[in-house]
Amino acid sequence: MDLAFLHPLYEHQGPWASVYVGTPPRTEDAPHERHLAAVAVARELSRQGADEDTCVAVREALEELRHSSEPHGRAVFARAGEVVLDPPLTRFPEADVIRWGTLPHTAPLLELAGEDPVCVVAYVDRKGADFELRGALGREDAGSVTGKQWPVHRTSTADWSERHFQLRVENTWEHNAAEIADALAVCQEETGADLLILVGDEREKRSVHDRLPKRLHDLVVEAEHGAGSRLLDEDVERARTGQVRQRAERELERFLAARAPGEDGRPGAVEGVPALVEAAREHRIDELLIRPDGADAHRTVWIGEDPDQLAVRRTELKILGEQNSWSARADDALIRSAVATGAPALSVTPADGASAEDAPVGGLGALLRWA
Repeated sequence: MDLAFLHPLYEHQGPWASVYVGTPPRTEDAPHERHLAAVAVARELSRQGADEDTCVAVREALEELRHSSEPHGRAVFARAGEVVLDPPLTRFPEADVIRWGTLPHTAPLLELAGEDPVCVVAYVDRKGADFELRGALGREDAGSVTGKQWPVHRTSTADWSERHFQLRVENTWEHNAAEIADALAVCQEETGADLLILVGDEREKRSVHDRLPKRLHDLVVEAEHGAGSRLLDEDVERARTGQVRQRAERELERFLAARAPGEDGRPGAVEGVPALVEAAREHRIDELLIRPDGADAHRTVWIGEDPDQLAVRRTELKILGEQNSWSARADDALIRSAVATGAPALSVTPADGASAEDAPVGGLGALLRWA
């Protein structure tokens, strides 16, 4: 996950209100229920020590969600009576998260607003194709392509005089498949789509797939169900989820391999809070890996005013010359450091059949920029 959009959160000192809520269902009682929920969130923030102006700002932002068409929900980050950032979520939170703390509680974003593969769904037939761009927040038209319109249907006559016509039909199919593939390749380049999902009959999908540039073959998924099936949406979501899982598994494999010392005797990856704190102070984190259920995620560390001022013990910051220090969660402090140095972060879980010990120890790890 590219963390650049979080920069506004670290331009001001805390404390911060961090709230994650799901979009309310569209029912007659939804506006009233959202009002009650917003009041409850503000009350909980106040109980945790938030100032009244910030509680009011969060409550008003949450009440606006009753008019939202977003399918999953939002995160709201506020301080000093102002909502600074309220990104949409790409997954519905299992439960509301409400926190008042030194730093914005950004770690849940890796799960709830993290990888959001964009895909082009191509509805293919013998005459052309319609393209649709889909992501977690909705769908939109992405163009179309029209091929030759005749002849596209074979005749049932087996007479030798029809062979020439049948050949013309075959040539039309091949021509249209090539045009669709060319247009789909252009659409992928223009949209930066992570997946290309082909919808149509088996021959049509295969013909287009085979004519796509080789660089795109690994991005292609052929949907099991057609455009009129209610199961097509499940095919699309399954493909998007699988793409996220595969990327996380690849990065975790990289991390596990990099834990072993290299030729110079030093590892290319570290894990555990002390090693990560040291790497963050030295701006060496190239990619931050967080296992959501890791025990170290909520471990307390100490931070200063700047993102690279962090330590396991408060006395360490004083030794480093930092006079002001505050306690913070380890995962949030490390994400702040990653944002400052342009490092991405990723939520990882052990692959199927692997033990939790194969993931970063304590749930926190990092690939290093230089060993």
